[in-house]
Amino acid sequence: MAVGQLDSFTPQVPDPDLFVAMYVRREAVLSSQIEGTQSTLDDVLSYELDPDVSGLPSDVGEIVNYVRAMNSGLDRLSTLPLSLRLLREIHSELMTGGRGATKTPGEFRRSQNWIGPEGRPIEEAIFVPPSVPDMNSALTDFESFLHADHGLETLVKIGIAHAQFESIHPFLDGNGRVGRLLITFLLVTNGMLHRPLLYLSYYLKSNRLEYYDRLMAIRTNGDWEGWLKFFLKGVELTAKEAANTAQTIIELRQELRNGVREVNGGQNQLDLLDLLFETPIINVQFVKSRLGVSLPTANSLVSKFEQSGVLTEITGFRRNRKFRFEPYLQLFADD
Repeated sequence: MAVGQLDSFTPQVPDPDLFVAMYVRREAVLSSQIEGTQSTLDDVLSYELDPDVSGLPSDVGEIVNYVRAMNSGLDRLSTLPLSLRLLREIHSELMTGGRGATKTPGEFRRSQNWIGPEGRPIEEAIFVPPSVPDMNSALTDFESFLHADHGLETLVKIGIAHAQFESIHPFLDGNGRVGRLLITFLLVTNGMLHRPLLYLSYYLKSNRLEYYDRLMAIRTNGDWEGWLKFFLKGVELTAKEAANTAQTIIELRQELRNGVREVNGGQNQLDLLDLLFETPIINVQFVKSRLGVSLPTANSLVSKFEQSGVLTEITGFRRNRKFRFEPYLQLFADD
């Protein structure tokens, strides 16, 4: 019911893709933070605005890769079934150029891996995934499971698929992130969501120890019920939170558009508002380029939005200034 309520917001949003972009970025940040990255949502938005900007964490590129992998996967699902081939493609997008770039991006492992303290031998592992021959056999079964009709509720099937993928651990690196991407792809391909608005990484990050313990309890005790209750609770809580956020976004957009009309702001201001919902950290040059206006016009638009409190200047500089769409970004804050 919670997922259905979230999905019902899609027809109400004038341009759902504007808002999906922010959900995808937030998920990329949180899913990557589970694996140890330090970059924030603001870092990613600043990098997208100017990839050459200095002072950003070195791992911001990994999160940008995650965004690219998510978007690429969602696009490919229109022409390619969810499959091992697609997961390899996504892994390649995810890992190219990041810390895992040397760990065969886009290829299933050909050697044994294990989960445990970094730099420690397999004898001290917390969990040892299947050997390569067993892994290949398990992957064949896994792909069949994705497309078979077992009479399971869709969300239960998705929970099983995620846990099984994590236990197979088919890549040398990036298994957690691919496994969490898999959840979104399954929600979309199984018709649970028309737009990818449900992401579990905030819930999983907030409950990281239980997340790992529940997965391990499947492997050691066969406790599927404990894992599924944990997973489904996360789906419910996350769907309700996302629905509330979607409703607030709709109301915020309408309120700001009404404000523009009240002061006879014109089409350029309405266009800038729409741009901010897609790209909430901007500079004047970006506005000039995207809206196709002159530099003085772009300066004037940004100044008006700053004076009204819609935009906040975040550099403190007199030149090369950047502005943050504060009311919108607050909706995606995780404090």
